[in-house]
Amino acid sequence: MMAPPAPFSGSYAGEDVQFLLKPIAIENTPLHVKEALIQSGQKHYSEMLSREPLPSEDYVRLFYRALELNGMRMAGHLWHLAERIKATRPHGIVLVSLARAGTPIGVLLKHVLKRYFGVEAPHYSVSIVRDFGIDRNALRYILQRHAPRELTFIDGWTAKGVIARELATSLQQFADEYGVDVPAELYVLADLSGEASVAASSEDYLIPSCLLNATVSGLISRTVFNRHPAHAGDFHGCYFYREFSRHDFSNYFIARILHYVEQIRLEGNEAGCSLSPVPAEQLKAQSRQWLERIGRHYGVGNSHYIKPGIGESTRVLLRREAGLLLLKDLHSESTRHLHWLATAKNVPIELADDLPYRAAALIKEVTLSP
Repeated sequence: MMAPPAPFSGSYAGEDVQFLLKPIAIENTPLHVKEALIQSGQKHYSEMLSREPLPSEDYVRLFYRALELNGMRMAGHLWHLAERIKATRPHGIVLVSLARAGTPIGVLLKHVLKRYFGVEAPHYSVSIVRDFGIDRNALRYILQRHAPRELTFIDGWTAKGVIARELATSLQQFADEYGVDVPAELYVLADLSGEASVAASSEDYLIPSCLLNATVSGLISRTVFNRHPAHAGDFHGCYFYREFSRHDFSNYFIARILHYVEQIRLEGNEAGCSLSPVPAEQLKAQSRQWLERIGRHYGVGNSHYIKPGIGESTRVLLRREAGLLLLKDLHSESTRHLHWLATAKNVPIELADDLPYRAAALIKEVTLSP
């Protein structure tokens, strides 16, 4: 087996993260073509990329507003996640963020753990793909350097809990095959589905980094999975948006949130942001019942087309073909960017005041033209 490619750090500082991803050149697949190929079963979503556009000035202003609105809250949640990580990893901490949404959170936790808890935690970012699991080559790379019990998986949020369950399944398969038990514990800022092991919140709140794609994630694309890589040792792939360097917010975002963390420490407000999630079983039941109800009401047979929460709704509007946006409050500050995106793309918006989340999006069902 050939050695995997060397890790790289994207647009982050080298000490902040090692992406266990292989930068690749990949053909642009137009959004409507990609959606049709996914829904027809001809290709898996992870095999294609649609070119990301740069955010407009109006949309960037919404990102700045989101930082003002929820930067302090996010900082408090990071603090408490760091506390829980230190308590649950007494023998050492290795942060393993799930690319891409988990990466900024992992970078921030690395800084918080070092600056305020005196812990030097290596940080890797790896790919995990629905239906195919975690990148085994990346996992083996980490396990050659660190003890299994030190691995600490990080993501931004859970929506339906698909990735949390995918992580547990793939780590169990890895244990069965190689006899190495890695804790399938996921740490997130917001857990809507009750599937995370530790969460700072169970509320659907606006995590500012969810507004942007590559330009808040080290200029890295969503990960790409090649079922037949040229080399058996390859990591999953990604496209590195080097051409977006002048428009990159990745390090600005880290610095801004760390400023809020410092404010919380100086003001002694850590307790005001304490963990208070709803019990996991209650969240799981709520998620299951809501998915069934929405599926019946809108005639959606595949739950993959239903995306609950602000974070997932944003992803749909940024990189999928959206069919409908549901909002709990049409005038909420937390969903202003969703309203903007939907309006810009002519996606219908419906008020759903009984929604257990602030937002949800339905993917449009499409077909390829003959």
